[in-house]
Amino acid sequence: MTSPDSKIVLITGASSGIGAATARRLAADGHHVVLGARRVDRLSALVAELRLAGGTAEYHQLDVTSRDSVNAFVTGAHDRYGRIDVLINNAGVMALSTLDALRTDEWEQMIDVNLRGTLHGVAAALPLMRARGTGHIINIGSSAAYRVDPTAAIYCATKYAVRALTEGLRQESRTYG
Repeated sequence: MTSPDSKIVLITGASSGIGAATARRLAADGHHVVLGARRVDRLSALVAELRLAGGTAEYHQLDVTSRDSVNAFVTGAHDRYGRIDVLINNAGVMALSTLDALRTDEWEQMIDVNLRGTLHGVAAALPLMRARGTGHIINIGSSAAYRVDPTAAIYCATKYAVRALTEGLRQESRTYG
């Protein structure tokens, strides 16, 4: 880490998109990023890129649909660094189809990744942050949390749920200082 103000930041779904962009920005700002996703080939390439640019980063295979995998990701980083400053729950999937297509496997995957994955992250990190008296959990949502689009009803439902979960966490956290 490059300064005393550097944070230990965990990012789920970091192999592409918003997660990868967030990792690039935070590493460039001097924070140590711990990246998790299923596609370790992409994570490996991203970590190499970040290190080449002078950042500090590491990666671990992560399946947010598995509570054990998320716990190992979070507690592993906590054990290595003695703290977790920020958890960014970013992993998400979006499968589009009309409801009458009955793609129930896709529905379950979106619920498992987008909502349960976020819950697994909160459950793993929150007790550690509470014990330390500090920390931030950032749940990446979507504008889909504020509207419903044709072919996106289930995706929007998961993002509405993440929005509600995040608001509940915010309200509960106000009581802890």
